[in-house]
Amino acid sequence: MADELKKIAFLVASEGIEQVELTDPWAHLEKAGAQPRLLAPKLGQVRGFHHLDPADAFDVDVPFAHADPADYDAVVLPGGVANADFLRLDKDAVAFVKAHVAAGKPIAAICHGPWLLVEADVVRGKRVTSFPSLRTDLRNAGADWADEEVRVCDAHGWTLVTSRNPDDLAAFDEAATTAFGL
Repeated sequence: MADELKKIAFLVASEGIEQVELTDPWAHLEKAGAQPRLLAPKLGQVRGFHHLDPADAFDVDVPFAHADPADYDAVVLPGGVANADFLRLDKDAVAFVKAHVAAGKPIAAICHGPWLLVEADVVRGKRVTSFPSLRTDLRNAGADWADEEVRVCDAHGWTLVTSRNPDDLAAFDEAATTAFGL
């Protein structure tokens, strides 16, 4: 149906989410006409952080184990060191990303968000950026890493948008919106 809103899955852990990397793209995509949905390990609430300081709580829409990647048009992976580290250990989150990539759907990841892509083994041959501490992990996983505001890679059947940190959110939001066809 042409009038149906595109559903965007925001994958997060239960805590440690860099709040602005969740709320800013969420608002931008919503304004562009998308329907963001918050996916996490379980129903309830997740906790955002302003770097290391606890911030707001957000209601989870769907737990990973009950989420069908086919129901979503795109994925956003917000950063936060703890968030990304917890996510890469969640087998359902990894499986969701693998299925999404296999379907050729776009993903946007910021800051530490690409750690989940490393775990899913989907960055080989992709042009990426991230928070600098992930550089070696991404290169070891076969990615072409560079310290840039935003990188967009259309290769291997799907589009990947990556950015370094909250300072890059304006460029990240615009690139994700375009990649998601909004």
